[in-house]
Amino acid sequence: MSAVTGAFTGSFTEVAPGVHRLTDSCNVYVVRRNGSAIAIDFGTGAVLDALPELGIERLDAVLMTHHHRDQGQGLPRAVAAGIPIWVPPVERDLFERVDEMWATRTIANDYNLRQDRFSLLQPVPIAGTVPQYRETVVGGIRLRALPTPGHTMGSVSYLLDGEDDDGRPAGPIVFSGDLIAAPGQVWSLAATQWSYTESEGPAMTVLSALALRHEHPALLLPSHGEPMREPDEALALLAERMNRYVESRRLTPWDLRDWLEHPYTRITEHLLINRSANSCSYVLLDDDGHALFIDYGYDVTTGWPAGTDRAARLPWLASLPALRRDFDVRTVEVALATHYHDDHVAGLNLLREVEGTEVWLPEHVAPILSDPLLTDLPCQWFDPIPADRVLPLGSTVDWRGYRITTHDLPGHTRYQAAFEFDVDGVRVLATGDQQTAVEGPRTGREILNYQYRNRFRAGDYQSAAALYRRVAPGLFITGHWRGRWVDLDYLDQLAAQGDETAQLHEQLLLPGSGPVDGNLVLLEPFYREWMPGQRVVYTATVHNPQPAAVAAEVSLALPEGWASAPPSGAAEVPPGGSVTLQFVVTVGSVPGRRQRLAADLTIGGRRVGQLSDAIADVREIAERNPVDPSGRAG
Repeated sequence: MSAVTGAFTGSFTEVAPGVHRLTDSCNVYVVRRNGSAIAIDFGTGAVLDALPELGIERLDAVLMTHHHRDQGQGLPRAVAAGIPIWVPPVERDLFERVDEMWATRTIANDYNLRQDRFSLLQPVPIAGTVPQYRETVVGGIRLRALPTPGHTMGSVSYLLDGEDDDGRPAGPIVFSGDLIAAPGQVWSLAATQWSYTESEGPAMTVLSALALRHEHPALLLPSHGEPMREPDEALALLAERMNRYVESRRLTPWDLRDWLEHPYTRITEHLLINRSANSCSYVLLDDDGHALFIDYGYDVTTGWPAGTDRAARLPWLASLPALRRDFDVRTVEVALATHYHDDHVAGLNLLREVEGTEVWLPEHVAPILSDPLLTDLPCQWFDPIPADRVLPLGSTVDWRGYRITTHDLPGHTRYQAAFEFDVDGVRVLATGDQQTAVEGPRTGREILNYQYRNRFRAGDYQSAAALYRRVAPGLFITGHWRGRWVDLDYLDQLAAQGDETAQLHEQLLLPGSGPVDGNLVLLEPFYREWMPGQRVVYTATVHNPQPAAVAAEVSLALPEGWASAPPSGAAEVPPGGSVTLQFVVTVGSVPGRRQRLAADLTIGGRRVGQLSDAIADVREIAERNPVDPSGRAG
């Protein structure tokens, strides 16, 4: 936890034309231009008392570099004064919903070392998040926000066009938060330790320092410490020292400069792999500067921070400068996704917003990404990812002369596709996370990567093996492991493993116990925010794994004060098929978090009981997170 730099001094220091620093619990910078004034970070809020010294009546906005309390414990004063607050995109929940972090944060047997508990004690409403990588006007001041993780995962730096004493353009002024405190030094090393044994934060600090050097700043203004007027040297020294720190805690050297500068390597002349991404991103190139991505999750990562909350997951575009420089890419025109898991899709929205990339999604993946938490599936991204184009399974599309066929590829998840295309004389199949593609100690066997909550079925890998036979690829490109050149022996091995997996499940599962994934019935939507008294629709989908039709009846177990019409529903479910029953539910009048529902099932005359569950937050109408008519949180 960071300490306070010193007591409030009550006076500003002009550190650049139109930029004034107030020393508080952190450095608070007030920027004045064209009749507007904004603050970068807010400290204890004492800046409001000192504004008359600058002849300023009020601030037009507050921009936060990160969520720590020394940066913003005074934000309730900004709210009371009606000043809009803008925060980093990744950390918005640690401002406007920080009460939920305090209510759910692990305390006992805690391996999460991130300093998210150095957040505000109470939530504050925010005006929004500053778009990353793009110039924007906030509070009448034009600036640009760049992700600079290290001190926290979601930390950003703000770049302001510099001016000399005569008002002429100069290099950018960078408000760098706690990324750097002095040449080669940081304010806190403890804050950079995010998980129990790894060095994700220090490694991210190296990458952020190197990335900021590419912006050629004229001045660095840190949250703690003095202005740095030779920023290139200051950042280079920090990157060099912190890289040595990272290597001191590893068994093998790690040249993070090379990680950032050369993330892409060639598989073939027109097919690249990003070796620095958390899940493998592949790039298909044409000869005119266009690129197509296959999967785009966490670009240039240094490991998995503890926690799965939004503030522990960073989508960014750190590898794109190298892609443009080394491979003459002018535009990332299209991005495909093999499946919906966050490590494969987290960066798609940012890629579209910044680069204008179109997102093309398989037909069974698109609905999941467009409405996360409609259905109970693991590893979903926080925000909807709409499709610019939906790809029917079995269809072929043309992109810049490449014929790309989308195949259903169940196994790792029921909602996964394989993409088939020919490049440089090789037939390639992108297989997502289907199997490890790493030779193991058991005569080269590979691990079939299935999880039951992904809606796995016992015969999925048999279906996959049949697909591989039909396509006859020369190369598999995989989600996390090195690609695998394919021969008939390898296809035989995968077919045998698929048969073995199906047989094992048949031997192990009691007949009549239900589908392999355990989902005799699914209740949707899985999670929503509702208002008291709102009338909403829930559906219960009943699955019949038996070879004969069965009768099914479903009633909903509801929180106290809720009601359902009809109270129950019944239908005959065809062999191996499913039916969906619909219920109009009136939400109760009592607000509360995580209110529970369940589907109570009787099937084939046997009372199975309350199986599939759903949860709902019921919020007061006046609360800060409105709900639109579809029920999605605002």
